[in-house]
Amino acid sequence: MKVMMAESFSSVHMLIFYIVTNSLCKIDQVHASVATGSAGVSSNGIKSDKPFFDEIYPRNISTVVDDVAILKCVVKNKGDRTVSWMRKRDLHILTSNNFLYTGDQRFSVIHPQDSDEWNLKIEYAQPKDAGTYECQVNTEPKINFAVNLDVGTAARAKIIGSQEVHIKKGSTISLTCMVNIYGSAISWYHGNTIVNFDSDRGGISLEQEKTETGTTSRLLLTRANFRDSGNYSCVPLGALSASIIVHVLNGEIPQAMQTSDAVYPPRPLYIALLALSTFFYNIS
Repeated sequence: MKVMMAESFSSVHMLIFYIVTNSLCKIDQVHASVATGSAGVSSNGIKSDKPFFDEIYPRNISTVVDDVAILKCVVKNKGDRTVSWMRKRDLHILTSNNFLYTGDQRFSVIHPQDSDEWNLKIEYAQPKDAGTYECQVNTEPKINFAVNLDVGTAARAKIIGSQEVHIKKGSTISLTCMVNIYGSAISWYHGNTIVNFDSDRGGISLEQEKTETGTTSRLLLTRANFRDSGNYSCVPLGALSASIIVHVLNGEIPQAMQTSDAVYPPRPLYIALLALSTFFYNIS
């Protein structure tokens, strides 16, 4: 009886020992997996030595006309394979690794050194650029990551008046910017610095009016001085910016610089009509 109990007790110990060691092995495997990071593990959790895409990045991208579009593509375990971008509508290969295979210089590849990123950059996007682009890896079979690009009509800021204004020293600079977006927040920049309404200069104020059709922002700088000269930019949120150059002059401003009614040379059409009328007058 004692022998049977001893054997039974020994069996229980062996079973417990097996369960504990098996559990510890599994824990070690989990720790080892965590320690090695995400390399070799696809987004669905399956371990693989083959290339695969990091699918956390969006497949639908929106931009506006003349803005920049960046289509993300991250390839894990690339190895010595080639990553290419193809435009789906005409099956045109645009890039292959870092090489560009199009004459359109607006396209380029963003690939930080030693990274898994192979992003397609499109500058000055146009409506014709809208459509599907595929990031491809030349495995067997080939794998691809499709990104859809939408290019909308851009909201655009506009500064009233000419692109250059001439202001007499000591007078008030008044710049008016309009943007066709309701409720858009507008910032003003002098050069690369945002205009500070609380600066020691003083005399800087802003007037804003918001309507159903858009937003108007008026920047006022009293007692203009030479340091106020330079490039001013109206930068709205969600729209393209506009710029104007301000010249602060000492003394009187020439008449031709004051208004848009300056005298310009006669246009060619006017000259032709004048010559024609003179010809008919002489032969009559």
